[in-house]
Amino acid sequence: MHDAVIVDAVRTPFGKRGGSFRDTHPQDLAAKPLEALEERNGFDPGIVEDVLYGCVTPTDEQGLNVGRLAPLVAGWGDSVPGVQLNRMCGSGQQAVNFAATNVMAGQHDVLVAGGVEHMTRVPLGSDGVDGIGGADTVTDTYFDHVDELTTQGEGAERIAEEYGLSRRDVDELAVDSQKRWAEAWDDGRYDDQVVPVEVEVDGHSTRIERDEHPRPGTDLEALADLPLSFREAGEGVHHPGNSSGIVDGAAAVLIASAETAAERGWEPMARIVDTAVVGVDPVTMLTGPIPATEQVLEKRGLDVADVDLFEVNEAFASVVAAWLEETGASWERTNVNGGAIAHGHPLGATGATLLGKLAHELERTGGEIGLATMCIGFGQGIATIIERV
Repeated sequence: MHDAVIVDAVRTPFGKRGGSFRDTHPQDLAAKPLEALEERNGFDPGIVEDVLYGCVTPTDEQGLNVGRLAPLVAGWGDSVPGVQLNRMCGSGQQAVNFAATNVMAGQHDVLVAGGVEHMTRVPLGSDGVDGIGGADTVTDTYFDHVDELTTQGEGAERIAEEYGLSRRDVDELAVDSQKRWAEAWDDGRYDDQVVPVEVEVDGHSTRIERDEHPRPGTDLEALADLPLSFREAGEGVHHPGNSSGIVDGAAAVLIASAETAAERGWEPMARIVDTAVVGVDPVTMLTGPIPATEQVLEKRGLDVADVDLFEVNEAFASVVAAWLEETGASWERTNVNGGAIAHGHPLGATGATLLGKLAHELERTGGEIGLATMCIGFGQGIATIIERV
């Protein structure tokens, strides 16, 4: 079996909903990380054998296979193929995992994997009949096998109930995420992974360099005043301040076989060593990171204590809190540079973003092993282990 290595990983800054990317077409946004990978690594795009791009809402401006359109828009020519895939919130991570396993199997030598989501121009749920959780979203036959159709927000609330999480518990995690992002950004830890982009905003060329969603000054008092998003006051814990941010962004990872990387003089950041995907209860739906983590560790013969850094998508604070309790992982080694509560969750791009963060942070700190995991709508989980090389 061949080694699949991460040569480079980049993302755009994440624009807040209605922010600096509001006039940018999703295909143009998707092309930005590809352009950056080419510029940073000095390759002829013709060597890329496929582009795998996750996109959770592949309709309207994000339709027509954004995986193929992104390299065309990036100027990579006719010969570079591309595919769009959808494992809901795990789409970008699944794109990376698929690319890695193709390289491991010897089917490809150079691939690019990542994703895009423009949540301003193509709102979440646009591809459903009646929006997320709407009665007509699924066939009646669904209810022959599943008791009810819930939203992800309601799933997060049920997880909070199951684990006895108070509003203060989840708010403390959210405040820490914002603080960690701010410290990491000010320390320059995002400099090598977030590439500035030039876009048009209201007819004027603008250079976007920084994530727009974080609120570094967030404290418990500010969060205490926010109304709940999914339940009546006093009956839940989740609100916009402890849930992932709705943002626009794209991310991409350059993946190659170790042999090809050596031939081209590339110095890999990490090796992708194991992946896992699981199914869980589609009603609470967001507990997938727990068994996905357990499964991928077992496949590799590792324990939680063997992992230096974790990235757990902060879709909702209760998801991360439950994962911490069940796995016994340390919060001090998890999401050390902040997570989606701070920088946002551009759905199809987030998985590649988390793996990029992990690879860059292992390289910075000298850590050896990293694990990324995400919850997924309708009850799935995904995980990936990487090792610094």
